[in-house]
Order: sequence, then structure tokens, then C-alpha cells
Amino acid sequence: MKEWELRPATRADVEPVAELRAVVMRPDLERLGRYDEHRVRQRLRDAFDPAHTWVIEVDGAFAGCVALRPAADAHWLEHFYLAPHLHGSGIGTGVLRTLLARCDRDGLPVRLNVLRGSPARRLYERLGFTAEAEDPVDVFMVRGPYDGRAPHVGGSAAIVNGDKKM
Repeated sequence: MKEWELRPATRADVEPVAELRAVVMRPDLERLGRYDEHRVRQRLRDAFDPAHTWVIEVDGAFAGCVALRPAADAHWLEHFYLAPHLHGSGIGTGVLRTLLARCDRDGLPVRLNVLRGSPARRLYERLGFTAEAEDPVDVFMVRGPYDGRAPHVGGSAAIVNGDKKM
């Protein structure tokens, strides 16, 4: 696996992340009949919050992002995008394991939604997420915190420039 690290996002990261989102989500959105070249980028711009977002760098270069938004009863995993040439490399699994280990320490579940039919769902299921509800576009998933009975999904990675509070 290539070397990767997480760094805190800044406002300047919004456009590279919006572009990556458009590339990564296009096949699934087209399959669902929902791709709109402007909307796919604008939805990210409207929701982007660098306070809860990390940029994934591989060999020092921008490779993706992930956000963990705190809520009253859970963390929401959002905007998890990895450059297509890195899919299947283990980097996504490593990033997700690192973040899940942090959430486990908080004792809170993690929630997310994934597009119906997306290959990303297999990654989430492998790491303990289960489907909670579905609609015509999204599958809503949840993973409870590690409680000592299930296999631990923790991992480690370099987190540079400090450790953001979730």
C-alpha cells in the first residue's frame, strides 16, 4: 500500500474536492439518472465544512477527502472520495479504519449514506456498517462503536498538522 496521510482541510480545498466528487460519483449518478454537472459540484461547495474535513494525501499529493460531522447521537461520515486510480489500493480501508477507531473511543455510532448500487457499499459492510433504511437513491447505513465483542477495525496513519476535534 502507498503511504498516505490525513491533513486538516482548508477553505482552499473546496474546488479540488468538488472536482473529485464529480469524477468519483459520475458513474453511479448517471446509472441512477441523477447526474447534473453543475449540481454535483455545487452540493459539495454548499456543504463543505473544513472544520470537520480532512484531505487525504498520497505521496504528498491530493488524493481525496473525508468528513466526520458530529451530531447529537452519532458521527456522520460524509464526502469520502478517493481518486479513482487509488480505488482498491487499501487506502480507503486504512482511512476509514483510522476514523472509526477515533469514533469508537467516543463511544458513538457512525452513520452514512451511500448511493444505491455503489461499490463503496462493500467497503462499508466489510468494516461493520449495516443498512438501516433505503430510498430510491440512497442506502442509509450505521455502525455501532466497537464494544469489545466484535473484531476491532482500528488502524493507524499519520495525521499531520494536528489532530482535529470531532
